[in-house]
Amino acid sequence: MKLYHHPLSGHSHRARLFVALLGLDAELVEVDLLAGEHKHPTFLALNPLGQVPVLVDDDGAVVADSNAILVYLARKHHRTDWLPKDAAGAAAVQRWLSVAAGEVAYGPAAARLVTVFGSRHNPEEVIARAHALLGNLERHLEHRDWLAASAPTIADIALYSYLSSAPEGNVDLDSYPKVRGLLARIEGLPGFVPFVRTAAGLRAAA
Repeated sequence: MKLYHHPLSGHSHRARLFVALLGLDAELVEVDLLAGEHKHPTFLALNPLGQVPVLVDDDGAVVADSNAILVYLARKHHRTDWLPKDAAGAAAVQRWLSVAAGEVAYGPAAARLVTVFGSRHNPEEVIARAHALLGNLERHLEHRDWLAASAPTIADIALYSYLSSAPEGNVDLDSYPKVRGLLARIEGLPGFVPFVRTAAGLRAAA
């Protein structure tokens, strides 16, 4: 199994983290975004949208999109603890996968794009979106440890990378103890791999 990724991509880390939590072996293939490798015909054959991550399974299955990879791995390996089979449980997880693709992407992830990648997003706007999301999450977690169930699911994994790296986008987490508690619980899971988030951090880890 190969996972095409970039180490500064929270979407890539989302997939890599779940691979590690499942105890699976995957060859990490770094795609050099700055050099435009994601627009090369070889990579576009895997994902015509030119985005990481992409999972290529040993049986030849090609899965693009980080949330799709989470679903694929949970289903293929029959991990109903991570993705319930019942309608209500699956819907509860799907709700948060949608949040990951929506409010997270246009809030904390976008704020981080400004500082880490020089994106032209309006900083005040995306930071405000991030805090609106964090406030909702804080209320949701008032009487629960996990987002969608009584134990961790792929819903929690889908939100982790960009919530944990929110301070890089000037989104302060100090006012959200419940959210920080969720992040700490995910970091305590067996097999957890950290998100090395900045170029400076990559150089330090090399």
